Amino acid sequence: MNILILGAAGATGRLCVDECLARGHKVGAFVHNSALRNAGERLQTVRGDLRNRADIAIALEGRDAVVSTFAGSTPMRRFPDIVEAFSSLVHEMEAQGPQRLVYLSFLGVPAGRHQLGRFGRNVVSPFVLRNVAADHATKEAVLKRSSLEWVIVRPPRLANGPATGHYRCGEDIRADTIIPTISRADLAGFLIDQVENPRFVRKTPAIMY
Repeated sequence: MNILILGAAGATGRLCVDECLARGHKVGAFVHNSALRNAGERLQTVRGDLRNRADIAIALEGRDAVVSTFAGSTPMRRFPDIVEAFSSLVHEMEAQGPQRLVYLSFLGVPAGRHQLGRFGRNVVSPFVLRNVAADHATKEAVLKRSSLEWVIVRPPRLANGPATGHYRCGEDIRADTIIPTISRADLAGFLIDQVENPRFVRKTPAIMY
C-alpha cells in the first residue's frame, strides 16, 4: 500500500513511518520543514503546510490510506487553524480519495474519558488537558460526519518504551491504573494495523496496557 503519514517528523509519526516501511509499504512522509532519513525508494518526503489545501491535495495523490498523527504543540491553548486544516483534509479526501483515514486522537475527549480512571476523567482531561481534548473532540466530530472509512484511535498517556505487542484495545476497555499508558512504538503498530485491517472502521478504539 501507499500510505501518507501526517506529522511524520513527530515522535509517533516517525515510528509510524518505520512501521510502514518494515511491513513493505510505500510511505509519503508529510512534514513542514524537517527531513527524514533516506530509506530508499519506498519513502517519499512530502514538504508542505497542512493549512494549505493545495499542499494537501498534492500529498494525497496516489495514496491508499492516510494516518494522521499531527496535533498542536502545547496543551496551554487551542489550535483553530489546525482544526480547520483537518476539516479541509477530510473534505479533500472525500473529493479525491483515499477513503481510509486513521486519526490519532486522545482518550480524554468527553466521549472517551469514561474509560480512564477517576483521576484522569475528573482532573486531567477536563482541566489540565481541556484544550487538547476540545480540539480532538472537534476533529472527531468532523470525521464522524464524513463519508470516509475512518478509525479514531484514542490512547491515554504516551510513553517512549519499546513495542511489546501486548496491550488491550477496544471501545469497552477501562483503565486499571491511576494513569494508564501505551508506548509510542506499540501505538504506531496499532495505527498501521488499522490501515490494513477493517476491524475498527467507523469505531473509536482505545489502546492501553
